[in-house]
Amino acid sequence: MFFGQEHFFEELFCTCIQLLNKTWKEMRATQEDFDKVMQVVREQITRTLTLRPTSLELFKSRVNSLNYSEILRLRQTERMHQEEILAAPVLELREQLKPELLKLIKQQRLLHLCEGTLFRKISSRRRQDKLWYCRLSPNHKFLHYGDVEEGIESPPIESLQDKVPVADMKALFVGRECPHTKEKSSGKQNKDLLDLAFSVSYDVGEYLNFIAPTRYEFCLWTDGLNVLLGREMVSERTQTDLDILLSMELKLRLLDLENIPIPDAPPVVPKPPSNLNFCYDFTHIEQ
Repeated sequence: MFFGQEHFFEELFCTCIQLLNKTWKEMRATQEDFDKVMQVVREQITRTLTLRPTSLELFKSRVNSLNYSEILRLRQTERMHQEEILAAPVLELREQLKPELLKLIKQQRLLHLCEGTLFRKISSRRRQDKLWYCRLSPNHKFLHYGDVEEGIESPPIESLQDKVPVADMKALFVGRECPHTKEKSSGKQNKDLLDLAFSVSYDVGEYLNFIAPTRYEFCLWTDGLNVLLGREMVSERTQTDLDILLSMELKLRLLDLENIPIPDAPPVVPKPPSNLNFCYDFTHIEQ
């Protein structure tokens, strides 16, 4: 690759920049996802280089075929393979930790809803800069919301004029299922909005419609609303957070067993002793 081009590093840089733009679009990334995109691009480049391509053209074709979905598939395969070679006690511990960590994630989602988020309104005619704020009450019984002026980042809950009882919430809708996105055209901006739109139905024909400012906020709010509705959290952020917490907790639990092989089966329980004369009799009164 190096000796086949007169300006090798410049050509390689151009190929990798084009790959970065391609991966950015595939991941539908925002500015907050920059580090995540860079990690994926780094993995695409390193995986392709391990194949030892003999020319820059071959490198370019192989690295472009290794798209984001293929990276996710390879990661999943490697994770499953890693779990298969883990000892059975470690896998059992992992399953025991899941409910506790999912409960921790649920608490974080509800705390985020209590802090509230600033949303923007989308009118049927054109995009507006009008803002409104929504937050969950500390007792988790009401969703308080109301219009706010520009420049106000976190209004007090008393200033929010309207509220919806959590007990009256019926269902959560996302994307094209939302009433405020059904009549949108198929433009690029509207496709981006579909990925950030969600709605809550709380009365007959009544909806609270949201357009999240980022994909991160979308995941946290939909997870939190699903928790309030008594449903499972289904966003991609939940699985990412769970994997991180499980990995950290397992490492902490197994810290004392470093470099010690863990058997696949528990040790055999020894036979009981022939007598129990060695036991201390607490009822005996010493003279």
